[in-house]
Amino acid sequence: MKKHIPNAITCLNLLAGMIGIYFVTLGHLSWAIYVVVLAAFFDFLDGLVARLLSVHSEIGKQLDSLADMVTFGVLPSFVVFMMLKGISSSLYTPYVGFLIGIQSALRLAKFNVDTRQRDRFIGLPTPANALFICALPQLAQSLPWAKDVVLSPTGLILITLLFSFLLTAEIPLIALKFKTYSIKENIFRYLVIVFSLIGVVLLGLGGLPLVILIYILFSMLENWLNPGESLD
Repeated sequence: MKKHIPNAITCLNLLAGMIGIYFVTLGHLSWAIYVVVLAAFFDFLDGLVARLLSVHSEIGKQLDSLADMVTFGVLPSFVVFMMLKGISSSLYTPYVGFLIGIQSALRLAKFNVDTRQRDRFIGLPTPANALFICALPQLAQSLPWAKDVVLSPTGLILITLLFSFLLTAEIPLIALKFKTYSIKENIFRYLVIVFSLIGVVLLGLGGLPLVILIYILFSMLENWLNPGESLD
């Protein structure tokens, strides 16, 4: 029985993603981020439970990727699609949003076979990308200058293209996995955590896009300071 528990939690991730897509198609774009945060919790929990119970399977690995594809790939694609549909006069522009889904599929397939990603991510993880994209409506409400960018067709398209690229880019990014808790060895991990807490406290869920940007910037800074460790 215990070997099915992690898979059941993964299915909750998948269920959350499907519910989120339904909400978005109804026009409730601001609800998507709540679903993604919940799904991200399930995504973390299924791996934790699998390790605690010492149950690992190839089916669980594949199921996890399939659930992530729906929740962290298809859902943010629909968020961008619906946002562009509401602000663009073009019938075709909204379909740019589906590039996120395609790149997410490539990212997840790549992750499953890339042995370099045990200690660091290569490219932006799909949950981080989904948190960024799905929190854009809240960011637009929180910061006036962000509203001008996010609710501009050109601005949103550029954001979509950039983050679609980052999903499969050969850029090493910090993984919040601690081998030790030494400040010296984990300084950038601790900085990401601290600034993330500050961003969420100050701006709520609207601060998540800024948190993801900080995460990327600190990762690039770490790569610059420690170039030898980047793609090991």
